[in-house]
Amino acid sequence: MYIVLTSRPGQYRSEPTPGITPVETHDYFYGARHVAEFVVAQLEGDSRVRIVEESAPQTVNLVPTKFFEKFATLRDALQSIEHLTAQGHEEARVSRRNN
Repeated sequence: MYIVLTSRPGQYRSEPTPGITPVETHDYFYGARHVAEFVVAQLEGDSRVRIVEESAPQTVNLVPTKFFEKFATLRDALQSIEHLTAQGHEEARVSRRNN
C-alpha cells in the first residue's frame, strides 16, 4: 500500500514516521515556481504522518494515515501525481528528484 506525502515550501512539510518508508520524491513546478514536493511512500501498517507548519508559531500534528488516500501500487500513486499536469496547465510539470 502506498500514500503520497505533500509538502509546500514555506507553509508546511509532511514527514514520514516509523511504518512509512519513502520510495520516490517528485517536485511540482508551475512555471519557474516550486509549488510542492510529493513523496510517494510505502505504508507498512497503521501509522501517523508528522505535519510541521513552517510559519510561526511552528506547530506539529501527527495525522493518522487512515485520513490519506491509499494506492495499491506505486504506479497508481505516481498516476495521481501526474494527474496534476494533465489538466491543461501548460506551465505545470512534475519532475522526479534523483535521490
